[in-house]
Amino acid sequence: MPPPACSSGRRILLIHHLRRCISLIQYRTFIDARIQWVRDRGLDHAVEKEKHLLPFHSLKDFLLNSLPSSSSSSAAAGSIPLDSIADRRQDLSLPFRAIRFIRLFPNAFVEEAPNLPASPSDPSRPSIRPTEALIRIHSEELSAIQSSRTDAADRLLRLLMLSPYRRLPLPLIDRLRWDLGLPCDFVRSLLPDFPDYFQISPSPARNSLDIELVCYRKDLAISALEHYAMRTGEYRKSTPLAFPLHFSRGFELEKKVRKWLDEWQKLPYISPYESGSNLPPKSDLMEKWIVGALHEVLNLLIGKKTAKENLIILGKHLGLPSEFRKVISHHPGIFYLSNKLKMQTVVLREAYRRDLLIEKHPMMGIRYQYIHLMHKNMIGSGKKKRDQKSRRNARSVEGFDGGDGDDHVVEDGGLGDGVEVKNDSDDELSEVSDFESEDDESDEDDEVIDTNLSRTREIQPRRLSPIRASPIERKLRTSKTRRDEMHRVGRRNSMGENMRAPPRSRIST
Repeated sequence: MPPPACSSGRRILLIHHLRRCISLIQYRTFIDARIQWVRDRGLDHAVEKEKHLLPFHSLKDFLLNSLPSSSSSSAAAGSIPLDSIADRRQDLSLPFRAIRFIRLFPNAFVEEAPNLPASPSDPSRPSIRPTEALIRIHSEELSAIQSSRTDAADRLLRLLMLSPYRRLPLPLIDRLRWDLGLPCDFVRSLLPDFPDYFQISPSPARNSLDIELVCYRKDLAISALEHYAMRTGEYRKSTPLAFPLHFSRGFELEKKVRKWLDEWQKLPYISPYESGSNLPPKSDLMEKWIVGALHEVLNLLIGKKTAKENLIILGKHLGLPSEFRKVISHHPGIFYLSNKLKMQTVVLREAYRRDLLIEKHPMMGIRYQYIHLMHKNMIGSGKKKRDQKSRRNARSVEGFDGGDGDDHVVEDGGLGDGVEVKNDSDDELSEVSDFESEDDESDEDDEVIDTNLSRTREIQPRRLSPIRASPIERKLRTSKTRRDEMHRVGRRNSMGENMRAPPRSRIST
C-alpha cells in the first residue's frame, strides 16, 4: 500500500531539519566580531597580590630545610649564612639580589650580624634566620599538606585522565606543582604512597621521565560542571549544559555575538574526560569541548588560575587543537586574561567574588597568611605610597590643562586575535601593589635600604599652571570683547560729531 502523499512532504521537511542541525554542529558559526576586553580590578588584584609569593616560599623552604629539625620547629631557630642563599639565587627564582629581597620582609626574615669582628682579609658575612611567625605558618602548612594528601593525589590523577595517552611529562607536572598544590618533593613524598595511581616510566619520545596513569577511576571522571548540575538538578550524559557567565563591569556584548552565544550554550556538553578526536574540527561543538577541557583544568588547580603559557604547553599534551588559544579570548564571560606581573594569567571567573576565592582550598588559606606576613610592615612601602600620591597629585594638576582621562580603548593589545581592550571605572582597589616596582630596579644597584634609618625626600611644591579656556569660552569672550569695543567706538564717534557740529543760526523771518 503506497504511503499517503503528506508523508513524503513530512519526510522532506524532516530531512531538511536534520541537515540544518548537522550543519550547525559540523561548521563553525562564530561571528567574526571584535570582543572587547574589559579590565576587572578585582581579578587583577587577585593576581597582583601574589607577587613575589613563589620566590618567598622557595626561600622559606630552603631556609627551614637547611636548619636542623629541632631548630626549624622551635622558636629560637638557627641561622644560615647569606652567601649560601646568594649562591642559589637562580634556583630560588629571586627577582633581584638576595640581601635586598630578604630586607623587604622584616617580619619573615631576620638579618643577624656576625659575632666576631670582621677582619680585612676575611670579612664576615651576615646570617639569616626565620622569625617565629614564619615558623608558625610553616608548621600549619605541613599539617595542611599532610591532611590533603588524598585530595592532591586525586587532582593529579584527574589531570592524567584528561590526557589521551594517560601520561604527562614529569617536568610539566613540576612546572604545575605550585598551581596543583603539590609539595616540593612530591616525587619522593607523594607518588610512592599511591602505587595504584601513578608510576614513573621513561618517555617514549624524549630522554626524560613521565608520570603514567596506572588505574583509571570512572568515579572521578566527572567534571566540575557535571558535579554542579547533579547538585542543582537532574542531569544526563550528552545533554546541554550552559557554562556560568560573569562579565566585567562595563562589558557590553554585541547583539549578534549574544545571539551566537545563546545558541552555543544550547549545544550538547561533552565531558572533557571523553575523547574529542571524533568531533568535527573547527566546529562549535569542538569549541565547547575545548572550553570544557580548559574549564576542568582550571578547576583542578587550587588557585583556579595559572599562567597562559602553562595552558599552552599543557594543551599540546591534552590533545587540544592548535587554535584553542583563541578560545580564551572568545569567551570573556568564562575566562579572564590578566596582564599583571608582566605576564598573562588565565583566571576562572566563576571561582572568584571580586579578588577572593568562593571555595578556598586549605593550602590557599596558608598562602594568604604568607601574603599577610609579607605585606605587614614592609620596608619601602611607605616611601612608595608617598611617591604614588605625589604622582597622582601631579596628574590631577595636569588634568586642568585639558588632558584626556585614563579610560581608553586599545585594540589587539597582545591579548589575542580580535580582542578589544577597555578599562573599567572601578576605583575601589589599588592599581599597584605595595611592591610592584621592585622588578624595575637593576641588579647592579648597590644601594640597599637600611632597616635602621628612615630616609625622607622633600617634595617640591608644583606650581599650578593657569587654567586654559575652552574654544567655546574663547569664542564667546572674543565676540563679547568685539561687541563692547564697537559700542565704545560708536559712543566716541557720536560724541565727536556733536562737538564738531556748528551751532544752528536762527533765520529771521
